[in-house]
Amino acid sequence: MAAMRATLHSLEQTIRQRRSADPSASYVAKLTARGRAKIAQKVGEEAVETVIAAMADDRDAVIGESADLLFHLLLLLADVDVPLDAVLDELDRREGVSGIAEKAARPVD
Repeated sequence: MAAMRATLHSLEQTIRQRRSADPSASYVAKLTARGRAKIAQKVGEEAVETVIAAMADDRDAVIGESADLLFHLLLLLADVDVPLDAVLDELDRREGVSGIAEKAARPVD
């Protein structure tokens, strides 16, 4: 778990540093320049591609698409100025709580 956290934190830092780079030299900067809607669209695309790979029972594609999904999600979090630690803290808070109980405790919209 510590190695995964370190990898994700390192990627988060790289993304945050590259957001203000030259868009012609950085994919992160290019996508950031295109705006939040485009970043969110990429998260959705990668999520769908991950699901398609899973439904095709293509393990290697699931791994690759999951990496793409995590990357784009971290980029979206950076754009919204939500640190990865806030998401990890929320996961820690939910640890040991039944998914059904956790969902039932959420405020009704």
